[in-house]
Amino acid sequence: MLASVQVLVDSLASAHIISDMKPVRVVLDTNVLVAASRSRKGASFTLLHALRERRYVALGSVPLLLEYEAVLKRPEHLLAGQRTEAMTDAFLDALCLLMEPVHLHFLWRPQMRDPADEMVLETALNGRADALVTLNTADFGAAERFRLTVLTPGAFLRRLEEDS
Repeated sequence: MLASVQVLVDSLASAHIISDMKPVRVVLDTNVLVAASRSRKGASFTLLHALRERRYVALGSVPLLLEYEAVLKRPEHLLAGQRTEAMTDAFLDALCLLMEPVHLHFLWRPQMRDPADEMVLETALNGRADALVTLNTADFGAAERFRLTVLTPGAFLRRLEEDS
């Protein structure tokens, strides 16, 4: 009887129905969303599909979501992605449904050269992220002090594929 239960548990785990692995928790830098909005061919766009499939947990805070909105609604990004402000609002609404909210209890400013990157780092730290995903890894040297992994979208995708 015990052997048959173990076979069932093993088969469920291999089918990802049950698993002791927690999904990786990440914060997406604004530039990842910009890249995804401008091209459907890159790793950034693929990451959004992986999020929709719940292959990882994206973390978001109010300041970070406001940053996403402000940047994605810039005329040059709307034009490049052939999107309207209403389409951007719909995208952000959907993104919020997929994200785990993070409340910023602690601020560690200043840590970054670019003040706009502070909210990305703070969201990652307050949300206990496993990684921060950005196209500008060099901008997040301060993350090392907090033992936070910084990955490009391509590197993060490879990690997701290795873990699945």
